[in-house]
Amino acid sequence: MTTTSEPRPVAPPVPRRSFGKWFRDKGWRHLVGWVALAFALFPVIWIISASLNPLQTLTSQTLIPDEFTLENYRELLFGDVPYTNWYINTLLIAGGASILMTFMSALAAYAFSRMRFRGRRVGLMSVLLIQMFPQVLAFVAIFLLMVQIKGVFPSIGLGTRLGLSLVYLGGALGVNTWLMKGFFDTVPKDLDESAMVDGASHHQVFFRIILPLVAPILAVVFLLSFIFLINDFVLADAVLGQGSPEDYTLSVGLFRFLNDQFNQRWGMFAAGSLMAGVPVVILFLFLQKYIVSGLTQGAVKG
Repeated sequence: MTTTSEPRPVAPPVPRRSFGKWFRDKGWRHLVGWVALAFALFPVIWIISASLNPLQTLTSQTLIPDEFTLENYRELLFGDVPYTNWYINTLLIAGGASILMTFMSALAAYAFSRMRFRGRRVGLMSVLLIQMFPQVLAFVAIFLLMVQIKGVFPSIGLGTRLGLSLVYLGGALGVNTWLMKGFFDTVPKDLDESAMVDGASHHQVFFRIILPLVAPILAVVFLLSFIFLINDFVLADAVLGQGSPEDYTLSVGLFRFLNDQFNQRWGMFAAGSLMAGVPVVILFLFLQKYIVSGLTQGAVKG
């Protein structure tokens, strides 16, 4: 006895979408993405090209130079320019001020989030209102204050790195405090109460319970503060501009180094600017796992 198997039904061919329909559905997104990527990468590629160009002039700069050289980097690192001192000064000032700024903001945010005291709401509103005015508006006042401090405490006055660090500490405390407070509010207060029932103090609760849980927002605030401080020029030039060239930061040093010879030292300036961005890139790669959660989770509660 033989059986005949029925032929399997053949699926009808799927009609191929036209290019116009694909572009209307998804293609335009690819185009926008590539345009945005090219727009973001073009300045970086241009700076890299300029740093490897031996001509040293802005007028003859091209995207792909005819020759490549590392002479600009050698002149900065091993030449007469105190670029290494500027680099170390920038890392010490920006890094130290960012750490202290983050710690002070965490202390203020913990107080506003966990404690109830008279003037709490007024203090929050005052901090927010003060931060609406940029620090540059206090440029003249800061300069005159540093001049007066130099006459009394020369080590923290005008032209000192420590004085610039102290100026930076009060720059973004308000914004950072508000950002951290929103994140602190997402941490259940039951953890604090349980720890205090077991005999823990506010000091122990803050350092042993709260800080480990809010590590993402600490990383975000530190990174944002570090990026702002390493790129600052106005305040750094006002405070350090009257001091020794070895005490300059990168922004002030490169500006004073170029001065009126911008077109003759463009390659060295590009090389110095490119190396100045290395710490930011390293920090961003190291802290990137905290960035998304640190920026979004604090928006759950106000």
